[in-house]
Amino acid sequence: MAYSDWTHRRGETLSHAIAFAVGSALTLTFMLRAMPFVGPVTDRPLPAPANAFDRGLRAAMTRMESEMCITASGNPDLDFARAMIPHHLGAIEMARLELLHGNDVRLRRLAQGIVVEQSQEIALMRNILDNQSGVFRISRIP
Repeated sequence: MAYSDWTHRRGETLSHAIAFAVGSALTLTFMLRAMPFVGPVTDRPLPAPANAFDRGLRAAMTRMESEMCITASGNPDLDFARAMIPHHLGAIEMARLELLHGNDVRLRRLAQGIVVEQSQEIALMRNILDNQSGVFRISRIP
């Protein structure tokens, strides 16, 4: 086989490989778009809470997730603080549940730190929000 025949076949093979790769990528893209979206884990039914800790944890997370869904103002600083306050409040609630029901000394110490540190961060964010014009205040206190 002459050199020119070999390079011609090599070029054909390469172009076929590229066409195959592009076709596969397009097929995969269209298949993924055609597939129904399966929502987050929260779309699945949850088992009944086993105890007071589970009930409290589920309530804290549900409240936190709901309150974090803010209407965007267009001001990133404002929106960050407005979404983070309920996030921190949820963390404080969960930490308090650990303090009520948990036994691991390391986790209880961590939970105590969460309550203190995130309460301070909430106070700072509320202060910043209170000093901006036209900003509403989130009233739930940890």
